[in-house]
Amino acid sequence: MKTYKKIEELENGDLLKILSSDTGFAKDVKTWAEKTNNLVVDITIDKGTVNATLQKGNSKITKKDNKLADISKDNKTIVVFSNDLDKAMASFIIANGALAMGKKVTLFFTFWGLSLLRKENSNYKGNKNFMEKMFSKMLPKGANKLNSLSKMNMSGLGAVAMKKVMKDKNVESINFLLESLIENGAKLIACTMSMDVMGISEEELIDGVELGGVGAYLGEAEDSNLNLFI
Repeated sequence: MKTYKKIEELENGDLLKILSSDTGFAKDVKTWAEKTNNLVVDITIDKGTVNATLQKGNSKITKKDNKLADISKDNKTIVVFSNDLDKAMASFIIANGALAMGKKVTLFFTFWGLSLLRKENSNYKGNKNFMEKMFSKMLPKGANKLNSLSKMNMSGLGAVAMKKVMKDKNVESINFLLESLIENGAKLIACTMSMDVMGISEEELIDGVELGGVGAYLGEAEDSNLNLFI
């Protein structure tokens, strides 16, 4: 995402030098450059640090190629169904990566995934029946409150350990990833049917979330060439 933002500030032909402590960046940046019509001038790995030089724009891309790319259905959609920490992290990392490639990204939150969109400090009660109150009490309030893993959860200890390892390894928190999605223009859609079933009101959701149903999701998926269910 930082590479994408910096490239946007440059003129065609300008060079951008990048240092990354993630060795996987060496592969990622090649794909990113290819998909965003930029050029990798040089890339090396020295003692675990990736040194990459990019050039904005790619003279090898023809006008014909660009025209074909413009009319292709190149958006990305992700159905966020789970509120397990590891699955939610995967959803947000992939979505941020797609945004960094300049793609339009839509995340459709349904059932347990709606937990990620709840305000952490919301005390909204509303007119809820017994079952709706139970759901409201038992579901996590916001992405930062996710407390389970899909594997090796160990009554919540697994999630605590995962968060510690992520912090030690300087991996961005899930809350930061969510804020990055909103800041960089991802469309977040909360499934209204699931909200109704689980007793979650619009007032309980964070800012920047749109309401919609399966039609809204299918409309976005129709213009996508990647659709994930996580």
